[in-house]
Amino acid sequence: MSAGRPSPIGATYDGQGVNFAVFSEHAERVDLCLFSDDGKHEIARIPLLERDGDVWHIYVAGLSPGTSYGYRVHGLYKPEEGHRFNPNKLLLDPYAKRLSGGVIWNDAIMGYTIGAKDKDLSFDTRDSAPYVQRSLVVDPSFNWGDDRRPETPSSDTVIYEAHVKGMTAEFPDLQPTQRGKFLGMSSEPVLEHLTKLGVTTVQLLPVHAFLDDKFLLEAGLTNFWGYQSMGFFAPEPRYMTQEGIWEFQTMVRRFHSAGIEVILDVVYNHSGEGNEFGPTLSFKGLDNKSYYRLPDDERHYVNDTGTGNTLNVRHPMVLRMIMDSLRYWVEVMHVDGFRFDLATVLGREAEGFNRKGGFLDSLGQDPVLSNVKLIAEPWDIGPGGYQLGNWPHPFLEYNDKFRDDMRKFWRGDEGMMPLVGRRLLGSAMTFDHSGRAATSSINFVTCHDGMTLRDTVSYNGKHNDANGEDNRDGKDDNYSDNMGVEGPTDDPIINAARAQRQRNLLACSFLSQGTPMILAGDEIGNTQNGNNNTFGQDNPIGWVNWGDADEELFAFVQKLTKLRRDHNVLRQLRFLHARPRLKDGKPDVFWRMPNGKPPTRAEWESPETKTICTEVRTSFGTPEYRASDDVLFLVINNDGDVEVTLPPCADGNTWELILDTSAPDVGAQCITGDATLIQAASVCVFALMPAT
Repeated sequence: MSAGRPSPIGATYDGQGVNFAVFSEHAERVDLCLFSDDGKHEIARIPLLERDGDVWHIYVAGLSPGTSYGYRVHGLYKPEEGHRFNPNKLLLDPYAKRLSGGVIWNDAIMGYTIGAKDKDLSFDTRDSAPYVQRSLVVDPSFNWGDDRRPETPSSDTVIYEAHVKGMTAEFPDLQPTQRGKFLGMSSEPVLEHLTKLGVTTVQLLPVHAFLDDKFLLEAGLTNFWGYQSMGFFAPEPRYMTQEGIWEFQTMVRRFHSAGIEVILDVVYNHSGEGNEFGPTLSFKGLDNKSYYRLPDDERHYVNDTGTGNTLNVRHPMVLRMIMDSLRYWVEVMHVDGFRFDLATVLGREAEGFNRKGGFLDSLGQDPVLSNVKLIAEPWDIGPGGYQLGNWPHPFLEYNDKFRDDMRKFWRGDEGMMPLVGRRLLGSAMTFDHSGRAATSSINFVTCHDGMTLRDTVSYNGKHNDANGEDNRDGKDDNYSDNMGVEGPTDDPIINAARAQRQRNLLACSFLSQGTPMILAGDEIGNTQNGNNNTFGQDNPIGWVNWGDADEELFAFVQKLTKLRRDHNVLRQLRFLHARPRLKDGKPDVFWRMPNGKPPTRAEWESPETKTICTEVRTSFGTPEYRASDDVLFLVINNDGDVEVTLPPCADGNTWELILDTSAPDVGAQCITGDATLIQAASVCVFALMPAT
């Protein structure tokens, strides 16, 4: 053994041994605990005698990848002052690249004594080692071959949000050992499906190692979604067949070989340790006062996340940990970007949310992270938590207003046309500032959190009884509509109407300016039986049901992705504001009523207006050499059958109908007259074509 180095933090194998380094500002002593190969027996306890600032470190020669270890940290146990050190509790290394086993819920994993009169002020002396996970030393080297990141431009991006287990549990033609695993997620059948669908980017629900909440296990459920991270560097063990990080790396390499990007949904806003009554597993025992945000009453926790705690991103070493984690996943694991869960937490400074705060500034200047895709879920439950539109370039943002407004419009709510018009143009009133691109809005009508697309048109209310909370959990107002019958029905008229509304909602996502996103399974009509909160349902409720796939809907989504690829007016970087183009003086967008005339303000705002038409060209500011002659005419009709006057054609051009949600199987049709009949409750797209 020797002094070792304070950097890099974590357990670093160099071919001869392992350097251990861990941060704790307020600790009085840190012990490294080494375990037998099976992780069951503690075989050595070594004090880290070297301290460089607040980083404790040591080098142990002769250790190799696979070494099982943990920490015990000594210091004050004064919860009322924010300190919860308890050396009886074995702690995970926050920088561990791999974890083994899982947490067994036992009273010994608590830093305090369950049932004590003093509650969390009491001190528990039981050893938690038999019940907690082990950190493992890894050698992250991997033969990447000629792996290259696709680097898909934001204008070409189509996001597919998926869960590793939910996607693969019942996917056809997979081997049993592939189901629920990284290797199954990137198997040939799955890659073929995604490639045929036309998506460019897979966004995975959390794959960082996470905790199963006790209340879920007691209810016979698990933390299916994974939003209780306990290891920001370690892949979740249950997604690996041999618990080797090479499996994740192989998955990424396979996705890249298919031209598909990989984005991770990351949870840096809180940990799985909960509040003062939660377990002591890592951060709480390493340095509670540094890792977590505490109120003036330091015994408790700031809870801007609704999970019991909030990570203290303002602390420089916590910020460093997050930045190190992000760089690790990009540089070592080759991922292409991140979606930040409850991202407002990360941008909240002492004065409130600050788009130029420490975390966001750190991302913006980082030479590695500033060049990958960054997506914000722009809200949390803290003060000033809703920050849609306030994120700096190059962030994309989940636009829940798009989801809500489109659902309301298609279920028949009145007065929605002005809002629908804004959403079709990329929600410019929200995002068009500070040099942001028109792709900033992620346009979705469903995501993992809520009803599936099929359920949105099949249920008026949520049906979460399986969650064990008497249907109290989950969003109450889903802006859904069962169209006459709650749940499945044999009525062919209702089923046809539901199918068409699914197509309408999807069409609006892909025809709007911005970045479209589709939830895994929506392309085949997947249902969760009305459950809009499947966070604990690691079973057929939460899995995609591939056995009952709607192949016609899949073909329609293929048509949408191709249409978007073929027409660059749908994927512009500049916002459209009806300004004359530099090329020809024509406005880049022109609104029309069905009679061909521009809408008056009264018509635009009238609750009776259910049909709107828009003529779209490339943005006014696009340089002439890039200005395209591509012109589309979109008709959004949630009324009965209506005759629509087409815009006048000059220079011998003609309009061609290239998409009709009421007749999804019909090919392109040339329109010979000045007007055409649009079917009830449908979306149509016409392309300006040279006359033949």
